[in-house]
Amino acid sequence: METDLGDTLIRLAPRRSTNYLSLGRTVLATGNDGFISGEKDQGAWCYQTRILSLYRWRINGQAPEVSATSGVSQHRWMGYYIAPLANCKETETHDCDPAQHTIELKLTRGIANGFWETAELTNYTQIATTVRLELEVDADFADPSEATGNKRQQRGALKKTWKKASAHLWMLEFDYSAEHEFHHQGNNGVARMHRAARLRFEIANGAPQKAGRKIRFTIHLEPHETWRVFIDCSVALEGEWLPAIDTRNAAGDWPTKRLEFLTHATAFSSEQQTASLTNVVLKTLNRAKEDLFALRLFDLDCPCAWTMAGGVPSYLAFFGRDAIAASWQSALLTDKPARGTLAQLSAHQAKETNAWRDEQPGRMIHELHTNPLAVLNFTPHARYYGDVTASIHFPVLVTALWHWTGSKEAVQPYIEPALKALHWADENANVYDDGFYRYQTRSEQGEKNQGWKDSDDAIVTADGKQVPDPLGTCEMQAFAYASKLHFAELLWWFDEIHLAKQLYDEAIELKKRFNDTFWMEDEQFFGMAIDSQGKLVRSIASDPGHCLVSGIVDESLVCPMTHRFLRNDLFSGWGIRSLSANHPAFNPYAYHRGTVWPVENGVFVLAMARYGLQAEAHRLSKAFFEAASLFDYCRLPEVFAGHQRDSNHPFPGLYPRANSPQAWSSSAPFVVLQALLGIFPYAPLKTLLLDPSLPEWLPSVTLSNLHIGDAIVDLRFERGHDGRTDYQVEQLRGDLHIIRQPSPWSLTTGYGERVRDLITSLLPGH
Repeated sequence: METDLGDTLIRLAPRRSTNYLSLGRTVLATGNDGFISGEKDQGAWCYQTRILSLYRWRINGQAPEVSATSGVSQHRWMGYYIAPLANCKETETHDCDPAQHTIELKLTRGIANGFWETAELTNYTQIATTVRLELEVDADFADPSEATGNKRQQRGALKKTWKKASAHLWMLEFDYSAEHEFHHQGNNGVARMHRAARLRFEIANGAPQKAGRKIRFTIHLEPHETWRVFIDCSVALEGEWLPAIDTRNAAGDWPTKRLEFLTHATAFSSEQQTASLTNVVLKTLNRAKEDLFALRLFDLDCPCAWTMAGGVPSYLAFFGRDAIAASWQSALLTDKPARGTLAQLSAHQAKETNAWRDEQPGRMIHELHTNPLAVLNFTPHARYYGDVTASIHFPVLVTALWHWTGSKEAVQPYIEPALKALHWADENANVYDDGFYRYQTRSEQGEKNQGWKDSDDAIVTADGKQVPDPLGTCEMQAFAYASKLHFAELLWWFDEIHLAKQLYDEAIELKKRFNDTFWMEDEQFFGMAIDSQGKLVRSIASDPGHCLVSGIVDESLVCPMTHRFLRNDLFSGWGIRSLSANHPAFNPYAYHRGTVWPVENGVFVLAMARYGLQAEAHRLSKAFFEAASLFDYCRLPEVFAGHQRDSNHPFPGLYPRANSPQAWSSSAPFVVLQALLGIFPYAPLKTLLLDPSLPEWLPSVTLSNLHIGDAIVDLRFERGHDGRTDYQVEQLRGDLHIIRQPSPWSLTTGYGERVRDLITSLLPGH
């Protein structure tokens, strides 16, 4: 029985013991008191390097009492702290309650390729006083794996310099350099790293003193007087200081880029937004919009295009498959990430064979890391290719950009890289010549599992044993099918008729082989994978949902498979689990063996809607948004635990190391909404197909500034009393044909309904 959220007090926050402030490549991880106090998961991080390992304020030698701290936005934070008057003395009628005799420390900080902070000390008493304010600060330039308790691997030299730069400016600089001689599978050499952090203190009056790790300010305050210091922390990579991102005022470069993004991107509203779940939907969409932009990697910006990091705090780097998924899912919002992601993937497409990096010509990059152990070549992850999803899914994103923009100029540069990626898959992933794709690591430090589920213990047999590689997951076949089918259509537009027909025929043959081999009649479901011996891995898991959205599933199997998906062992009530609760390897907390992933559930809703299974799509999408309502800011984390939703489990547990925000969890709400509205763009023909079906809990929604090719349209969708959803064109700028038609894949729509919808599309306002 599913719990009624009603008047709930439930609020979940991943990683409650640590607060994160982030923007681009920088994250500030503090305790709940707002300070970096030496805990292993704390620090000021930039380019995946801990530039500051200690940063905390003290008043008269004591930790001030926390009054209130809160993030103001993802990149800004503020805190109030109080301490008693220094010369306050307790008597029988008078105690030194800091709330009654207050010295207040107010901290305001923001992220800016490093960070900045304003500290204001105010005397709220009627007595003049002298305060000793201290900032304890230190740096270690640790790698994330070293910071969490693993043995320090890098050995470098750290120099600390303190100096007065001008009458009102002092500087503390940490300069770190290291080198490492490496030998990995034919990769030999000496790697070097040079990074630095510089703290500048701007003070109108008074001179700070440095003593060990402490910067001391001795401040005389008259009653109600305020003293201020402005601090900024900048970062250098290989001797080059990073340009500061100005986040302090509306005219700064980051606020300007944010305004450009919000102006261009699709906006969401509703006349019914006071309704509880409608409000949750809007809050989830708008939070996700801000989070995607906060993850933007500004150093990878291209003209009119950008891409994003994987997530905060662990994945502040470019991940090929994550960026593809997030860009594809958020295309309803904007096409800019798709453009930027395709550019980065093409720029880093493999050109050589390098076993240590799992690199082969044509393969798309999996990870581009900047952490010390990667830069120093302790690991291969500064440029690592051990993933199949990015390569096989790349053509799908190219085709999606074509559908949304209709621009040959935008798509043309990516045709050759897409063909090379498909060629890599055919030559290197089809290792047994049985028509199925498999992966196998070649790197001594590589990922064992290189599909969508990439944790080492993700792929398990029905009795719970791990499956050795090489192996081919069912979704790997599905992605290859979708890529060849979609790319065949794109090639037809570019007059590559022979190649288009070849890819189309290969896709159709793969679909037949797949359904014949992977379907388990007794389970009414598809197997999880195929092993090196051609044996089917018969575990019940979430993977076949990706097959459903790809179209590789035979139409006769869609309904039984979908119904199997919604049984309690897979459907937790908050979403589809990654592994059945009946499986011997099930663990509600395990990364890929029982948790719920919002990114998966978003595409599962789309899959159901595409086949006209609206009741099922409504049920899963409701669970999706109700899950979002449990979390602070309606922000869905990377993953959460797969507990069954019932009276004994009114909310799920949390995966301890979940990233939040996370790119493909932030993109998932947009693909859910796209599914509910039945939006299918086809910009090459200046056409937008609509098949809206709003559920009772979302009676209306308006999309403003939706871009289809060169056209911009505002659309209002409303569910009628008869349950049918209609739409109204509020405004149209440009040439666009809007046609109401069910999905071409729909299993529930007859010829008569298609004709009726087509005629309705010709009515005024449609």
